[in-house]
Parts: sequence; C-alpha cells; structure tokens
Amino acid sequence: MLSKRSQYAFKALTYLAEKYNAGPVLISEIAKKKKIPLKFLENILLQLKKEGYLDSKKGKGGGYFLIQNPKKVKIAPIIRIVNGPISMLSCVSLYFYKKCKDCDGQNCGLKEMMTEVRDASLKILEHRTLQDLIV
Repeated sequence: MLSKRSQYAFKALTYLAEKYNAGPVLISEIAKKKKIPLKFLENILLQLKKEGYLDSKKGKGGGYFLIQNPKKVKIAPIIRIVNGPISMLSCVSLYFYKKCKDCDGQNCGLKEMMTEVRDASLKILEHRTLQDLIV
C-alpha cells in the first residue's frame, strides 16, 4: 500500500511535471495547490533532490524543478525512494530483500504467489512515467 508520504510525493511530482520547462516552482505554491502540509513536503522534496530527481534554485524566481523530462521519470524508483519496497513481502523484494524469520523460503506458496504479484506490479510501474500521471 502506498503511504501518505508517497501520495504526497506523487502529487508534488505531478504538479512539477505539469510545470516542466516553466521554471522553478515555489514549495509554498505546490503545498497550497496540492493541499500538502508544508513541512512534510519540504522533507519529501529534499529527499527527491538528494536522489537526483529534482533540483532547486534559491532567491527570487527560485523553487524546485524536475531535472529530467517527465516522460523519462519512471514510477517504480520513486516508490522505492519514498515508500520503500514495492513487494508485499520482504522475502520477495528485489531491492529490500530480507529473509522471513519463520519460513525456509523453499516450500512457501505465499512467497510464490507474492512473487507473481510483485512481478505484475513491476511490469506496470517500471514502464510508466510521471507523464502518465498527468490528467
């Protein structure tokens, strides 16, 4: 399930995608237009900047902006940065793998099914972009 943090991140990123090539956008504008608490949004945008998805400009005419064209920014990595694993079980996670404490992993029907769920989700999320979120 996507956390509220992830939902806020995608609202902000979608807004920045709509404003792509229009210059930096004030964080207060994003917060107001998308109804995101300002302090919460600041942390999210700083994290996305640190990960190389956003940049910012200080001073007059400053704000945040997407570094890449929204058509090139994939959804899956954003989820991993802001939300964590895409898989529903840590034992099937590609980037956040963690062995289950009470399972040998060899004869687990749940693991097999959750691997299929993960793969089906990734098939969508790894091919969709921020541009796809603009309505």
